[in-house]
Amino acid sequence: MGLDFGLVFQIAGIGIIIAFLQIILKQMGRDDFANWVIFAGFAVILFRVAIVVSDLFDKVKSVFLFQS
Repeated sequence: MGLDFGLVFQIAGIGIIIAFLQIILKQMGRDDFANWVIFAGFAVILFRVAIVVSDLFDKVKSVFLFQS
């Protein structure tokens, strides 16, 4: 059972891309699109984290069911 840093790097990469897009859109005067890009990026990251948390709960559940 090792640590998986792939998800951390994916989240960091998405964050960097979102930051660049947000800066570019704000300088173009498209503040409303910049806010939507941030919202979409947040939703994607939240979805990825939700999958990991779901897997964690399944593993914890299987540990307690194994000992019962």
